[in-house]
Amino acid sequence: MSTTDPHNSSSGPVVSGHATPLGPTAHGELPHHDTVSYEARDVQVRSIYWYLIALTISVAASFFLCIYILRYTERFVEHHDPPMMPARAAMGPDYRVMPPEPRLQGVPGHQRDPQQDHRDKVRADNEANEKYGWVDQNAGIAQIPVKEAMRIIAQKGLPGATPAAPEKK
Repeated sequence: MSTTDPHNSSSGPVVSGHATPLGPTAHGELPHHDTVSYEARDVQVRSIYWYLIALTISVAASFFLCIYILRYTERFVEHHDPPMMPARAAMGPDYRVMPPEPRLQGVPGHQRDPQQDHRDKVRADNEANEKYGWVDQNAGIAQIPVKEAMRIIAQKGLPGATPAAPEKK
């Protein structure tokens, strides 16, 4: 029994029937129920093919549009860039320009690792702060470790400085 459902937006026939697990009734008819319906055909393959064709055409058109824009911008840059300096043109197209020394660490052409440089600098500073030696032996200026100098200053105070008066409460 084929009817048209006024609430269904598709124009295809809608078959209504009773929802029975046994299928058609004993008389060979489909069961009939007013609130249960289904579409006779779920997927319209033709519309899917049209969608795929439209998608393919759109992707191909976008691809060719991108190629056109790339070529246009390359020509635009060629015609509007200032000419190359003669000294640079004499070096050839494959010449790699390196900046003069000192170069930034971590860029091509710099052979040392910046983190290793930092570790070496910290180690050298710590060693310099922890050794004894003469800065100027004729003037009597010596170098002592920082911790030792802090201990001496804490015991004796700074030379030439007056000690602070104790606070009154």
